[in-house]
Amino acid sequence: MKNRHRIQFPVADVRELCQDEVYFYLETAESREKIRLHEYDRIFAVPGLYEQVVYDRLKCQSPTTVVDVLRYSVSQSQQQFNGLRVLDLGAGNGMVGEELKKFGVSRLVGADIIREARDATERDRPGIYDAYYVMDFSSLTDDEREELRAWSLDSLVCVAALGFGDIPAAAFLEAFNMIAKSGWIAFNIKETFLDRSDDSGFSRLIRELLFSKYLDLYHLQRYRHRFSIEGEPLYYFALGGKKNADVPPAFVDEIGLSA
Repeated sequence: MKNRHRIQFPVADVRELCQDEVYFYLETAESREKIRLHEYDRIFAVPGLYEQVVYDRLKCQSPTTVVDVLRYSVSQSQQQFNGLRVLDLGAGNGMVGEELKKFGVSRLVGADIIREARDATERDRPGIYDAYYVMDFSSLTDDEREELRAWSLDSLVCVAALGFGDIPAAAFLEAFNMIAKSGWIAFNIKETFLDRSDDSGFSRLIRELLFSKYLDLYHLQRYRHRFSIEGEPLYYFALGGKKNADVPPAFVDEIGLSA
């Protein structure tokens, strides 16, 4: 039986907080600990806590939705889904990997910037990934690039890790360029990315990428990512497409992003 934790959401109205500043309380017989939803190192250290808060209480649908978008995109080609060699960027504790594994993929490689994510995956979902790397994609070494390229990756999945500084635009592009030409890309992003008033680096990058020669969009879907602490639905977009070519450094300069 899974551990059930005593969780309390704040009584006060927290609507003024940014989505990555929202918090909850973890209560035990000895203490009452305040934890932000994006403090992944602290959350992953407690078995079952992330699942209970994000999936059971807040009803997150992103792993299943983005994997479905990837499957639908691939179905529009002659390629077989179970032949994909997937990089799960920002893999966390393996929730997305578990969804991908249900449908079978040839190879599944996880990557995250924090060691606690890999530790949680090995603890709670052993064997999901063929390999799980703790790497900073904003500053990969030549040896790290060589090791990743040895997997001959042809698909990139990134779920709920974009747009809040969890994965910078430069890191996403590094992963994008790791994927083979004519490979598949699937990810999600908060719904405001289509709004020109959202001037965040990642939103600008995606808007430009969608109209570039480097990515063909196959599917765009608005959906409920999860509920907020106050019970209000938070909507995201899930995108699926096919890569046409690597994104050169000049493209980053053209849209005013630092590499």
